[in-house]
Amino acid sequence: MGVALRISFLFLSVMVLLPALCVCQGTFTCSRATYYGGACGFGEFGRIVNGGDVGAVHRLYKNGTGCGACYQVRCKRPELCTDDGVNIVVTDHGEGDYTDFILSPRAFTKLARPSRAYDLMAYGVVDIEFRRISCQYPGYNLMIKVHEHSRYPYYLAIVIIYQSGQKDITAVDVWQEEYKEWRCMRNAYGAVWDMANPPKDAVSLRLQISGDDGQKWVQLNSVIPTDWKAGVAYDSAIQLD
Repeated sequence: MGVALRISFLFLSVMVLLPALCVCQGTFTCSRATYYGGACGFGEFGRIVNGGDVGAVHRLYKNGTGCGACYQVRCKRPELCTDDGVNIVVTDHGEGDYTDFILSPRAFTKLARPSRAYDLMAYGVVDIEFRRISCQYPGYNLMIKVHEHSRYPYYLAIVIIYQSGQKDITAVDVWQEEYKEWRCMRNAYGAVWDMANPPKDAVSLRLQISGDDGQKWVQLNSVIPTDWKAGVAYDSAIQLD
């Protein structure tokens, strides 16, 4: 398609290019899209969340804190596209010439009016506009998933999933009962936070939540049990929105 891509995506996807100037409606930001993961560390969750309406980002990746954010994307060809567009969840990182978004084929085709998806795909590149929106997961609390690469009891890595709202998680701390202090986890990559030699008892976390209204800490007491297991997601009993 004439666009040199360097992407960390595992499937055919959709690329969004940011032009210098454009006129868009309201709070939307202008861009362009074409159709062409795993950089967030979500694994299978990153492929199935939101019904597969997912995407990769470049500038909005923000060193991984942009993972899990939700955006409304709509096409600017009214003869082909719906007024509402599609709501996507960021699950990966993608990069190319002036690239900002890379959407899954499923998400891209949902930009189109009924029976016009083939015509939209044939264009290859389309103008779009997008804005950040609040993520919604009815019936789900915020969950802490122990990453599959964790090794009990010596190495703990976590991924935070089903995060509602429009805020970013910018730091994660673990309570060290032995020393009566909080110890910061390392942002290994994407949405993955890890540490060696985690507490031997149930793990309590505190999350630094950042948004337009500033920062705050949210504490999750004993959210990960003593006998935690890799690949298991634990319910926090709260949401962040």
